[in-house]
Amino acid sequence: MDALAELARLARDVYAEWGVLRVGGTGFWHRDAARLVLLALVASSLFILALRVLLRRDGRREHIVLPGLLGRFEDRSFAAIRHLPFLLGLLGIPFLVFALADPHSSLVRESVSYPGRRISLMVDASSSMSTPFSAAELASETAFATTVAAAERFIQLRREGRYRDVIALIEFGTRAYVVTPFTSDYDNVLLSASLIGDPNEFAKFPDKGTMIGLAIVQSIELYRAFKFLDAAGNLMVIFSDGEDERVTQDGRSVSDIVEEAVRAEIPIYFIRTNADKLLGELIPDRIWREAVERTGGKFYAAANEATILQAIKEIDQASEGNISIQRYVAQRPLFAPLALIAALLWSAAATLKLLVPHFRTFP
Repeated sequence: MDALAELARLARDVYAEWGVLRVGGTGFWHRDAARLVLLALVASSLFILALRVLLRRDGRREHIVLPGLLGRFEDRSFAAIRHLPFLLGLLGIPFLVFALADPHSSLVRESVSYPGRRISLMVDASSSMSTPFSAAELASETAFATTVAAAERFIQLRREGRYRDVIALIEFGTRAYVVTPFTSDYDNVLLSASLIGDPNEFAKFPDKGTMIGLAIVQSIELYRAFKFLDAAGNLMVIFSDGEDERVTQDGRSVSDIVEEAVRAEIPIYFIRTNADKLLGELIPDRIWREAVERTGGKFYAAANEATILQAIKEIDQASEGNISIQRYVAQRPLFAPLALIAALLWSAAATLKLLVPHFRTFP
């Protein structure tokens, strides 16, 4: 089964390469080598023909007298088809020559679809995140360290699954900063998360207030900058203690802030990380819960580590989907389809010649 799957994958790759072959848009790395091979084939053919002519004996001595009984074979139907193996072999030569020239495409634009999402992760780095929050499995002691560890756990879950997400990382306080713009490099995002999670970096973070709405606005602007806002497969995840100084942003209420996410069908998942604070024990809980549920997301009042881990698992399961992206590939090699066609033609010629008696008959 593995061999069949690998063969099917190879066939798909070859078919994709064949689809981008263009007469005007194909370059050749070894054009001179292909010319030399073609000249060598022509020269060797002419040399063999000339040799046969020179060594040919007197034709009168090579005549064979056949009884008239064989005359009935002169009008055999499809007699010329016996030359098919020779024609197939001859047809494979130009494909081999072009394959040896090592063709490549100058620039290819592909539309590809992957299982995954475009995910914006927002991590609260305000001063209130320095409060104690013990999490044994996440190996953290403060709310900030726990949220960073939770974000890393979520990224690792996505990487270990079958997904190929595009992830951005935003750190916020009274201002929001794009730490890592949208990228499909999970290791890059994990490195960025580990850097902002460093205690010294957290201590130096300049904006110590909490303005969650600003982080959402920044995420939406990032989607817009990458022209993802109108695409399907977008998702936001907020890690914060929920102690927002203001539940308004530039005069807009939370409902107004998430309205654009609602229109763009971007669900927001909010993991409110605050030790021993159950749902409703913080004033902003009700406001944020109603707001994120309007987007199709969910609000998690994480008072302990178990709730955080369960929230991460649920968000990972809810984040199934597909994203389509435009990918540009420069100098894509196109050797395989041409070489495969030459090999198939010669294999067919050899098979017919060796296994089908009709192709070995004379005349």
